[in-house]
Amino acid sequence: MKLHTSIGPNPRLVNLFIAEKGLSLPTVMVDIIAGENRRLPFLAMNPAGGTPVLELDDGTALAETVAICEWLEEAHPAPALIGATARERAITRMWTRRVDLLVVQPMTAGFRGAEGLPLFKDRLRCLPQAADDLKLAAREGLAWLDRQLGERRYIAGDTVSLADLLLFSFVEFGAQVGQPLDAGNRRLAAWHDRMASRPSAVATA
Repeated sequence: MKLHTSIGPNPRLVNLFIAEKGLSLPTVMVDIIAGENRRLPFLAMNPAGGTPVLELDDGTALAETVAICEWLEEAHPAPALIGATARERAITRMWTRRVDLLVVQPMTAGFRGAEGLPLFKDRLRCLPQAADDLKLAAREGLAWLDRQLGERRYIAGDTVSLADLLLFSFVEFGAQVGQPLDAGNRRLAAWHDRMASRPSAVATA
């Protein structure tokens, strides 16, 4: 089993998940700047062209971050990062989906339509005319999450979950591409400090 990984927030998420599990996997670095992920032989493994990809012992190639994390959770249940009970899993998946819809998708599309346009314009459909609105949507999503967080230490409850790892990887990414966390989101700022001090965050920085 080996992980085909690269720079970027999606590989960061899976590497955070692996680190939180206390696992160590062989890795293959994919040069996405040079477009290695957009041509063969990588496309034979993942025709969507995204990283990371987890290659299992039987040759199965798992792409898409949540699918990879779900497989790792089932193969290595402890510590539970998606949930130890049906209720916990449902709550984690609910918040993970909210993070994805409200922050990850608009932030990523906003980046690809602006700062990332030179890299992505010949690879993916980019929306430069919508970039500012997409970035605004991501900021609004973060503000909504800040209000919803309340007194919880983590996004889905009292312990770190997949929802936290997803949000953290993209908050960190946003800070690098002109979409920093608004200082007014004080609950999320404190949450970010807690996440940034975790060994998994330090190990994958």
